[in-house]
Amino acid sequence: MSAIKNRGLGKGLEALFSDVEISVDDLNESSEQGRIHQIDIHKIKPSKSQPRTYFNEDRLQELASSIEEHGILQPIIVQSLDNGYVIVAGERRWRAAIKAGLKEVPCIIKDLTEEEIMLLALIENMQREDLNPIEEAKGISTMLTNFGLTQEEVSKSVGKSRPYITNSLRLLRLPDSVQEMVIDGRLTSGHARAIAGVSDSDKQTELAKKCVDSGWSVREIEKHIKDAKNKVSRKKTRSRKIDRNISIIEDELKDIFGTKVNIVLGAKKGKIEIEYYSKEELDRLIDLLLNLKK
Repeated sequence: MSAIKNRGLGKGLEALFSDVEISVDDLNESSEQGRIHQIDIHKIKPSKSQPRTYFNEDRLQELASSIEEHGILQPIIVQSLDNGYVIVAGERRWRAAIKAGLKEVPCIIKDLTEEEIMLLALIENMQREDLNPIEEAKGISTMLTNFGLTQEEVSKSVGKSRPYITNSLRLLRLPDSVQEMVIDGRLTSGHARAIAGVSDSDKQTELAKKCVDSGWSVREIEKHIKDAKNKVSRKKTRSRKIDRNISIIEDELKDIFGTKVNIVLGAKKGKIEIEYYSKEELDRLIDLLLNLKK
């Protein structure tokens, strides 16, 4: 936490999160920033720094139905602007409230810098675990690059393990077409992490398409990748054995001809190269070859 304070975020994560999880005690706070305000829903707008780019309509409708019956149980965190308010945390609740037909929503007003708003929005969304894996990976990347946090600090902030953070970032190395399959749900994060273990981007795309078309489970795609790697490994082993055998034959021919001999292998044909360094040596090699006929 202290490391984040030293990075210029002013109030630190402790202050940023002080009102995110609302308790009964919050209802009795009298300060302007602690009190819950009922704010005109149309005076509120989403933040441009919101890490979430996709909102599942079915889940939004479910939340809207819950809001219609029970109201908004956790206030939205907003920042005051000259002409209204910008959402710091709770855009999904705000969108569902619009669907539910609410005219006002409960809010807590926070006085934050733009950097603090961005960081709080990132962490609040990732802690709720309803970002898609690519949005989450981009959020983690932003925390590392824009805010200079370490992977350890990000891990503690979002409640994820260090390996989880590392594996999540690997998804951003996938081709855009594969990332889209993850975003729209055709591939799970488990599928994507397995595919990310393949180094070639063309093979990643091919694997992703096969996975979607064949309905492979994560275990099935992992087995497919393992089998492919084993096949390549066996080919390399055979190739090394062939190389060693060829080298032995080249040395034997060198002893026979008294000069360097190189065997070039092809898929169906190849060639044997015998080097010479003078006209006299060429004549000697020709005589030697012609004598082989006798």
